[in-house]
Amino acid sequence: MGRESINSSGWPDSRQLQHIVIEIAEAEVLSRYRHPDVSRKLDGTLVTDADLAVQASLTEQLAEAWPDIPLMGEEMTQEEQEALADSDCYWCVDPLDGTTNYSSGLPYFALSLALVVKGEAVLGIVYDPVRHECFRAERGRGAWLNDETLKLHEGPGTLKECIAIVDLKRLQPDLVNRLAKESPYRSQRCFGAIALEWCWLAAGRAHLNLHGGQKLWDYAAGRLIFAEAGGVYCSAPASPEARLGLQVEPALGAIDKHLFQLWQAWLKESAFPG
Repeated sequence: MGRESINSSGWPDSRQLQHIVIEIAEAEVLSRYRHPDVSRKLDGTLVTDADLAVQASLTEQLAEAWPDIPLMGEEMTQEEQEALADSDCYWCVDPLDGTTNYSSGLPYFALSLALVVKGEAVLGIVYDPVRHECFRAERGRGAWLNDETLKLHEGPGTLKECIAIVDLKRLQPDLVNRLAKESPYRSQRCFGAIALEWCWLAAGRAHLNLHGGQKLWDYAAGRLIFAEAGGVYCSAPASPEARLGLQVEPALGAIDKHLFQLWQAWLKESAFPG
């Protein structure tokens, strides 16, 4: 690793990472948008030629700049992912967060990259190539959107004034029914790209979040960005301090501590495990 590639914490420079991510997304994702080659993986989920091209390009460029850091990607086999999960340091990438949106022509998707060190995300980059918005965070140092500082302000005083990002399909039916019949918030959205949803929360575009099952590459970068902007989250049954791993985690979050406590209390009444 070259000295110019390392910040004072000993981690790769997030601004250099930002440049790499933007360059790859512009070249590999936008160039295929509206006409991607789409296939299905063994588990039935979609994969496009953009997913594969981004992961290949990231693997090559990151290995060239930081050869000692391995990469874990969504498009690797489970065996390959498991072999890396206990490493002290690795890249975690979702080459195309929101593949279903992308393959359907819906303009809500992103490239997500995190650096995981000793079980916690220390750097995160999420780039939305449609809106040319690059979200970036360094643990303990803050979060940025296109190099402007992201800092959440105090939200509404009640849940009834809030907009929530909720993925209903991964929640228990009883909770879904209660959310439909007795929704505690003003309005609900689901955009279909988890990393980018965390970033929109970090930018104050919604107030609450609820998801029934996120994978490591879904949340590693976006959740760090949200936390560094001042958001509060809990992954159930783990805590924010738990070591990141391949287990699928339910998660809830809010843009400030007061709203988080209200949201968590309401969900506990509905037997959500957070």
